[in-house]
Amino acid sequence: MKRNSPIFLALTASIFSTAVFAQTSPLQQKMDSIIHSKKADVGVSVLFLEDHKIVSVNGDKHYPMQSVYKFHLALAVLNQVDQGKLALDQKILVKKSDLLPDTWSPLRDQYPEGNVELRLSEILKYTVSQSDNNGCDILFRLIGGTKKAHQFIVKQGIKDISITGTEEEMHKDDQVQFRNWTTPKAANELLKKFWEGKVLKKPTADFLMKVMEETVTGTGKIKGLLPQGTVVAHKTGNSGTNKAGIISASNDIGIVTLPNGKKMLISAFVSMSKENDKEVDKIIAELSKAAYDEAVK
Repeated sequence: MKRNSPIFLALTASIFSTAVFAQTSPLQQKMDSIIHSKKADVGVSVLFLEDHKIVSVNGDKHYPMQSVYKFHLALAVLNQVDQGKLALDQKILVKKSDLLPDTWSPLRDQYPEGNVELRLSEILKYTVSQSDNNGCDILFRLIGGTKKAHQFIVKQGIKDISITGTEEEMHKDDQVQFRNWTTPKAANELLKKFWEGKVLKKPTADFLMKVMEETVTGTGKIKGLLPQGTVVAHKTGNSGTNKAGIISASNDIGIVTLPNGKKMLISAFVSMSKENDKEVDKIIAELSKAAYDEAVK
């Protein structure tokens, strides 16, 4: 195509116009300014559900999920409930050997000796609402391993995802966490499919929404700067700080209910951060508040 042809000139003008729009979007500028000075690799994607508007920074980049993948796992488990292979009220024997020490586990703290039968619904609540690592691995074993969870998510049309390591494996080797990854855009796409009822039947979807709304971890992340009482169904993830003072992953993905009843999806991932935990939470909180303000203005 000749550079001075009408078609070439029209295409060039269109591309230039789109690029300028993306660079001058107020929310894009605000998110860039929040991230710019931070000693961290930050990716975020916001989807205003009813308006179909997406704003992202590093939205296609791979980030370690850490406990965010417990949302993905819960979907895979609840799908088996939908199929009649499992039941929310079925009892599962939690053995003492299931309750590994030196890992985050309110479940272990409640039942230190194990050898207790708990309903599947209870283990899901521990795993999602309280981000219990032992509960997570009990559920992985229940459905046949990480590969089963990965395959189920891929079948939902989510390609930018990798689920390969359990919590136990991540604790034994911190490099495993980098093999459990997704992108901010892919995380939002899965949240969208879940909200639209394309992943689970209504009873199991309602159950998971409630469990996510009851999340007690990461209160300073997505919810940190939002108006008190804002309903957020979310799942957090955090690697902790390594010996070099680096936070490999601190994340939060969620569905925010706006004052007008509309939904805003946000998936924020902070990786390889030299900032402290409080500052990392603040990054996610400021990104969420910027998106919220854009939605309600």
